[in-house]
Amino acid sequence: MTRAVTLTEVAREAGVSPSTVSRILNGTARVGDDKASQVRRAIEKLGYTRNAFARSLATGSSGIIGVLTPDIASPFYNDALSGIERGLMGSGYSPLMISGHWRTGEEEHAVELLLGRRVEGLILLGGQLPDAEIRAVAAQVPVGVLGRVVNLDAWGGVSIALDQRQSARDLVTYLVGRGHRVIGHISGPPDHADARERLAGYREALEDCGLRFQPSLVVAGDFQELSGLIGMQRLWQRCPRLTAVFCANDQMAYGARLALHRLGLRVPEDLSLIGFDDLPGSAYTTPPLSSVRQPMAEMGRWLARAVLARLRGEAIPPFTPRQELMLRESVATRRVGPDPAHPPRRPKPLP
Repeated sequence: MTRAVTLTEVAREAGVSPSTVSRILNGTARVGDDKASQVRRAIEKLGYTRNAFARSLATGSSGIIGVLTPDIASPFYNDALSGIERGLMGSGYSPLMISGHWRTGEEEHAVELLLGRRVEGLILLGGQLPDAEIRAVAAQVPVGVLGRVVNLDAWGGVSIALDQRQSARDLVTYLVGRGHRVIGHISGPPDHADARERLAGYREALEDCGLRFQPSLVVAGDFQELSGLIGMQRLWQRCPRLTAVFCANDQMAYGARLALHRLGLRVPEDLSLIGFDDLPGSAYTTPPLSSVRQPMAEMGRWLARAVLARLRGEAIPPFTPRQELMLRESVATRRVGPDPAHPPRRPKPLP
């Protein structure tokens, strides 16, 4: 391992005192251009790299923005994390990311760790932290929240969320418009705000279209693929008359698609399938999955810039995120009576 060059060695090479080198690095030294140039040449010649922790002690600035995500491996949050990185690029700040695993206790501990690392701002992606705790953190550092509406105006923070309920209503209304009348729903976990909103949108759309909401046509998943597979099997056992299923996210729709394949059912000829989130792979499934695109990368980038603006005392740039229905081949029009071109198949028995 290469030995690190010390500040004292830089000072000796430049012919100045270590304290002068330190002040030049901190931008507090009042020295001539010649002496500053000597120090810069010595740094370049010796390959001196300044210790970030030492710099934070000297300047009181860590240059770190903390990012708390429910699951750092989630494909849904990956775009937001990438957007945050791009939003911080060139600012002198770097993200420090940590996962809370959708558990309040772990999220609280993660925030304590980040604050202990002297982060200068914090970005929260969804999560379970109570609003009061978020406001307490916002009293210490600028905070940006994605996916939840939290009143942070008095604390100098910002939050941004999308209308999950309306998008779910739009999806189900679209299915009804394509002739579907028996529509199942694989929901997310009941303690998740997005899952509750999407379930509410599903129910409201049915009722607005004059269809009765049937609790038996709803099964709860956990936003993971396996729960979509199991949920689809349960729905088909309960109601083989289903013509369409709305999954509360794309990952569960992938699992539901596998369940239908194992049942010998075709998408969309035998059953139409629709998801939510429009993950990058959804346009390349067989058939391509209809879904709702959420501008996660754009929102992550905007949140990073909003936190930077708070740190600099600048106005937050305006931004209005929009969801978009991505309508693809996983939905077919339901005709009245049998379709001779695509006769229904008898499903295989469940394994």
